[in-house]
Amino acid sequence: MIDGEEIRRRVAAALPGSRIEIRDTVGDRDHYEMVVVSELFSGKTTLERHRLVYAPLRDLLGGALHALALVTLAPGESRDT
Repeated sequence: MIDGEEIRRRVAAALPGSRIEIRDTVGDRDHYEMVVVSELFSGKTTLERHRLVYAPLRDLLGGALHALALVTLAPGESRDT
């Protein structure tokens, strides 16, 4: 299990200036949904964006962090597109 704030802190350090929203989807502190809005995502594919978010969490994946649903957007993009 891991606290959502630790996940937020790691991603924020790796993607400075990003807006990050995170929620525990099940209440067990190992399933999260995160929305990240970052200038660094401009011109990048969804896969490239997800890799940028996963990079600072690599040591947690499959262990303390079991599931992470991502929405990655550049400023001005909508979740609906």
